[in-house]
Formats: sequence, C-alpha cells, structure tokens
Amino acid sequence: MQHLHCACSRRQMIRSLVSGSLIFPGIVSQLLAEEARGEINPLAPKAPHFPGKAKRVIFLYMTGGASHMDSFDPKPRLFEDGGKPISKTNPRPYLRPLWQFHPGGKCGTQVSDLFPHIRECMDDICLIRSMRGDHSDHFQATLGIHTGSVTVKRPSLGSWVSYGLGTVNQNLPSFVVLAPELPYAGSQVWSSDFLPGAHSGTRVMAGAEPIPDLIRRSPTPKIQEMELSLLDRFNRKHRQQRPADPVLTARMKSFETAFGMQKEMPEVLNLSKETDATHKLYGLERGSTKGFAWQCLVTRRLVERGVRFVELIDVGSHDNWDAHADIKTHEPLARNVDQPIAGLLKDLKARGMLDDTLVVWTTEFGRTPFTDGPKGRSHQNSAYSSWLAGGGVKGGIAYGKTDDYGAKVMEDEVHVHDFHATILHLLGFDHQKLTFRFGGRDFRLTDVAGNVVKALLA
Repeated sequence: MQHLHCACSRRQMIRSLVSGSLIFPGIVSQLLAEEARGEINPLAPKAPHFPGKAKRVIFLYMTGGASHMDSFDPKPRLFEDGGKPISKTNPRPYLRPLWQFHPGGKCGTQVSDLFPHIRECMDDICLIRSMRGDHSDHFQATLGIHTGSVTVKRPSLGSWVSYGLGTVNQNLPSFVVLAPELPYAGSQVWSSDFLPGAHSGTRVMAGAEPIPDLIRRSPTPKIQEMELSLLDRFNRKHRQQRPADPVLTARMKSFETAFGMQKEMPEVLNLSKETDATHKLYGLERGSTKGFAWQCLVTRRLVERGVRFVELIDVGSHDNWDAHADIKTHEPLARNVDQPIAGLLKDLKARGMLDDTLVVWTTEFGRTPFTDGPKGRSHQNSAYSSWLAGGGVKGGIAYGKTDDYGAKVMEDEVHVHDFHATILHLLGFDHQKLTFRFGGRDFRLTDVAGNVVKALLA
C-alpha cells in the first residue's frame, strides 16, 4: 500500500509540474513512461524463503567485550578460587566476580546484580552461554559478530537482512544504526560492502541533531518537490547511459530515502507525545536526547513504523566494556543499558510486537577468568554469552555450558556462524540460499559454515 501511494504521488507531481509550465511538455511522456515501467527498487518488500516468526530485528551491541562470568554465566568455583594462582607453573590469579547472582523470572535463570532489570525479563529471554568467536582482537572480533568474517570486509548482518526483506516504509531506511560514537572497525560495522548501497545502515546519533541536514532548506515543501523532480529526471537520464553503475543507483536511492526521511524521521524522533509512564519504563528523563534509554525508545518507534533492522551501539571504541585494569568499570556501563533494555522488552511485549520482533543482545567476545590488570580481565573469544528474545525463540531457557571458570565451552557450542544462521532462520531465510554473486562467486553471511541451533526455536 505504501509503494502504491508513493507511485501515485509521483505521477501527481509530474502532472502538476506540467500544468504549472515548470517542465517542458516534451519530456512528460518520458517521465510518465519511466513511471509506468517501474524501476527496480532495491528496498521493495520481499518475501523470505519461508514464513519467518520474526519480521524485524533489534540488535543490541555492547562494545568492548562484556564479561560473561560477571553477568549471565555464574561460576561458583570462580567465587571460591578468586585470588588463587591458575597453576603451579602459571602464577596469574583467578579474579573473583564482583556481583552476586540471583534467579530471574519464573524460569529461575541466574543473572548477576549487574543487570537487575534484565533479570526480571528472563522468562522471555533465550540465553546462550556457549558462544564462540574466531578472534580475540577488538577490530576483527567486531567484524566477526557483525559480518561473519574476521579477515576481510563483508556486508553486515543488518545489510543482509535489508537485502533479503526490503522495507515496508519507503520513507525510512530499512537499516538504522543508533551509535553515539564510532565502534571498533568504524562504519564497516553497518556497511553493505558489495551488496547494493541502499542496504547500508543509516547512522543516527543522540543529541540536538541526530541526523545531519534533516530539516529541509527549501522555502516550501512544494518548491523542494519541484526541484527534486527535475533532479530525479536528470539523474535517471544519466543512469540510462551508465546502467552497470551500482554506486550511482545506490546514490539516487539514498536521495529518495533522504527526502522521505525529511517527512517522517522528525516525527519518529519527537518523543513529546510519549507518556510519562513510558519515559519512566525506559528510565528516560523527559526532553533528554542522550543515553541508551533514548536509543531504545527511538528504536521502538522505528520498528513500529516498518524499519527492518535497528542496531543500538552503547558506546564507542574507548571507555567501553574492555575492562583490562578494573572490572568494576562494567558497573556504569551496565547502569546505562539495563533498565532501557528491560523497558524495551516490556514495551514491545505490551504492544504485541515481541512475538514478531527478534531482539539480540551480544558483544564481540567475553573475558578471561584470570586477571590482566590488577583488577581487570583480558579478552577471550573461546567462550562468552549472548541472548535472544521474542521473534520465535524459546524464552526462559539457558543453552550451552562452559567449564567451571567460564574459559571454554563444554556443551552445545554456538559459533558466530551458527548464531547468524539462527537469526536468519527466524526471519524466514535458509542461510545457505541467501546469497549475492560478487567477483565470480556466491557469497553469504555464514560463508561456508553455520548451522541453525534448533534447540533455541520455540
């Protein structure tokens, strides 16, 4: 319905420009012929391989490597052996967790006091305690959890979802990234790489101007429409002479989306009509445009308006979860995200949206059970925790098991490729068939690996 409305509006615009003698009648037939033919829209809604339980994804990314044994993977042995050396030949001591664990929800899944609000939502959360990645460096591991590759640039998960599903609202991007600062690997985290450029993420930053140039500069909407209509005509003529230029096509589509965003995004970002109760649920002070609470509330408004994939990045490549010197730095970071995430889950559920919205919480890797700095932990990709909620997953379970110290996976390992394959499955995709031909071969998010973890599915 949205697509038909846009098509009719464009026809009306062309005819009104003609009647006002703003374009030569000689090009009317060409413009209307282009409209009648219809041009391939890379963001047009598409059907997945099979009916998926999830229609959209919210990806909550904690930058820097959150510690699993201090949050979602309780290790009584580590509490007991804190301060003791690893072995006679390795004097490095184990580091005792700083936060106590308690059962959450009716399911009783243990979560630490670092996340007391999320702990209340465990009946809706499918916790994975057996994640494994391929690299322990921030840059490569960040690429890995986002693109499936730790060695070369590849399209991000959000771009693959946009490519596979398109969008139901042509006035908003299909893939939005709420990031106050650049994470490790920078904008490659939300890049479409070799996929059509329209599938790259659109970054929104907290503050007075979340999106640059969102306010139109033309004196009136009518004048802007006239200007853009003429520009569109010249762009299309230019493209006809360069049909094999995907960058040109992507840029033209970005202009169209930007025009739609000028109409709709200001309303999305205007939280004034949200109730005091909603602000309280997210822990957001009325009028504030900063913090993870703002990001979470804006995310709910984006997904309810048809955006397919929204990623929330809590902080940037510094002052993050990378707690080498002191694990206690996790405390303010957790306080920034805990209530907003729980509020988002509760809000989606109350609105009947959690059933078909997949919420993902992850980080690039976990942390070691032994010390690095005097009170901190080092990087560890061999074992860490992530979780899923809504969108067809089995809530109230804890899947997988690590050893007594959380150093390695002992049961039901979930590699990053398995994680991605499962997310795509919940959206209705066979991860082996969601491919794009580039450089003479077919590429996919999961490369040549990955299995759907069926035990996580409801």
